[in-house]
Amino acid sequence: MSRIFLDSNLFIYHFEDMGPRGERANAIFESISRRKDTVLTSALTLGEVLVKPIQTGDRELEARYREVLREPEVEVLAFTRGAGEIFARIRQDRAIKAPDAIQLATAASAGCDLFITNDDRLTSAHVPGIQFIVSMERAPI
Repeated sequence: MSRIFLDSNLFIYHFEDMGPRGERANAIFESISRRKDTVLTSALTLGEVLVKPIQTGDRELEARYREVLREPEVEVLAFTRGAGEIFARIRQDRAIKAPDAIQLATAASAGCDLFITNDDRLTSAHVPGIQFIVSMERAPI
């Protein structure tokens, strides 16, 4: 069983994208479930995934996001003092945007095995506390 941090975009593709990205996200979720891995994400993810449903008044989608992020298999992590320290080190690389650095720092402070994102730029980052950072296309399923 692994501790896998999912970036916000995987949840969005899982629920909202009916194309190839959605299919890939669905396969990742199925694989995680089959292996009984622990899913980690951050409170920032909750904020990011709720923007569109709140903006468009899609209460059903809003409820689905809230429901999945309350499931026992999904651990929603807070941005802690320790994550703040890691964030400062990550942000030394100005190519990494603040929201991405928050996600990476939160994952690192929780000691995750795998960080999955759709942002290929993040896959070259080396962040102590995260064993592997991969794009969703390269994620093991």
